[in-house]
Amino acid sequence: MIKVGFHKDAGFKVMAESGEWKVGMLRYSERFSRFAEMERHLLSDEVFVLVSGRATLYAEKESIEMSVGAVYTVPASVWHHIVVSEDANVIVVENRNTSIENTEKKYFEQEER
Repeated sequence: MIKVGFHKDAGFKVMAESGEWKVGMLRYSERFSRFAEMERHLLSDEVFVLVSGRATLYAEKESIEMSVGAVYTVPASVWHHIVVSEDANVIVVENRNTSIENTEKKYFEQEER
């Protein structure tokens, strides 16, 4: 039986889980509207695929303007953040056990950005 899911709200939502992985959909929200924080997942890589709209993926000292349909992999333990346009849809794939318990975050003051 095929399951179909849609994510029409703001932010990130897990859409499917199986075995060791999960797939989420990321959409525009306050958190993803600006570069004010970074995170790193200690146990797993994270994959981003821009489906529509515009997005910039930041990783430590680089930033990439994402292209629709390209696959971007952020290795485990690399600080990163994504900023998306209001019309963006981004697929996110990561280990199923990726959670706040194995993720570190840091926040920036206005002058640090």
